[in-house]
Amino acid sequence: MKFHSFLFITFAFLISVLSSCTKENPSPVTAGDTNDVILEFDNRVGAQKLVLGETTYQTGTGESFTVSTFNYFISNVSLKKTDGSSIKFPNQYFLIRQVDNKTWEPVLKNVPAGDYQEVTFTIGVDSAKSVSPVAERTGVLDEGSYGEDGMYWGWNSGYIFLKLEGTSPTAPANGAGIRRFQFHVGGFGGMTGATVNNLRTVTLPFPQNQLATVRKNIAPTIHVITNLQKLFSGKTTVKIADTPAIHMPAAAVPLANNYVNMFTVDHTHND
Repeated sequence: MKFHSFLFITFAFLISVLSSCTKENPSPVTAGDTNDVILEFDNRVGAQKLVLGETTYQTGTGESFTVSTFNYFISNVSLKKTDGSSIKFPNQYFLIRQVDNKTWEPVLKNVPAGDYQEVTFTIGVDSAKSVSPVAERTGVLDEGSYGEDGMYWGWNSGYIFLKLEGTSPTAPANGAGIRRFQFHVGGFGGMTGATVNNLRTVTLPFPQNQLATVRKNIAPTIHVITNLQKLFSGKTTVKIADTPAIHMPAAAVPLANNYVNMFTVDHTHND
């Protein structure tokens, strides 16, 4: 009897522990409630975390490279609910800079309560904002706000949507013997004499059973993995040895066609 009683007590204890670890269903949606949604960008190269200047990575074609700079603009975010409706966040621009971890988690403010299943955003800065008066381009769009890490082409009057710089043994050596490569992607199709548009829109469904449930007391985080390796492969294979320096919009089209597939939603946190 004592043995059976011990088993019963142990079983009851385990059930209690497991029950306490199970996350309860989110509370019902209340009209008018809002909260923040965080977009957490996790930059990687394949399965490896991106570390500036310290780690050697491989492209899909076997080229070795290190990264000294990796930046990209995110804008025109929208979130799609399970009922098919979408909430848009116009005129919000975020610059993800690997050198600054404070930029890795942009926040969408005052998101209406609901269950969200998909996120959409644009890589780059749209033409309307790019040609707007300087006084209207503040924050991350301030042309002088990046110091040496410039994300604006003064000579071409446009933003650099994505910047990747580093070294590779397949790049030609400069006068100091350093084998640098530089990929600067821009071009919104509205610059004088230019028709190239390297803006790309990304739509990412959340994994199954991974809704972002916004409630008055729940501010979800959407964990987005950015796989830099896909910049070199996709619709077009890009080799550092062939194009170690890309600065013109037309030359950057293969990169833009590839970077549209760099992003996936890995999971969501509903905290």
